[in-house]
Amino acid sequence: MSALVRLLYPVPAPSRSAAAIIGWWERRRLRFNLIVGAAGFFSIGIINLVLALPPNPELAGIPLGPAVVFGVLANVCYTAGWATELTFNAWWRKDPPAIGPVLFRQGLIFSVGLALLPVALAGAAWALKFARWVFSW
Repeated sequence: MSALVRLLYPVPAPSRSAAAIIGWWERRRLRFNLIVGAAGFFSIGIINLVLALPPNPELAGIPLGPAVVFGVLANVCYTAGWATELTFNAWWRKDPPAIGPVLFRQGLIFSVGLALLPVALAGAAWALKFARWVFSW
């Protein structure tokens, strides 16, 4: 089994206890942060590249503050993953299904997509600026 498959389709926590579920999630937090952080750094790099493109290249880079806020909020949402699983288990009561792997996968995909969204926005803004320059709108 490939590393990507193991990451996206992990084996659920062996027990439905709160400690087992929280431990399962926390063992994956570093990988989550590395992947989402890499996507964020990629976005910052591409945005800085787009800002340097003509016409009218801008020298200002991306401020660090929003990136830090994004990282903190991503971790708050990550914690909501195990809180959601525990709440679901309490609601389901008898023999709840293991929803952790699905929540983890969807949260990771959403977080990476959200980290990459500024690249699409910066590209669209540059394309509009370039079109105005070419057509002198």
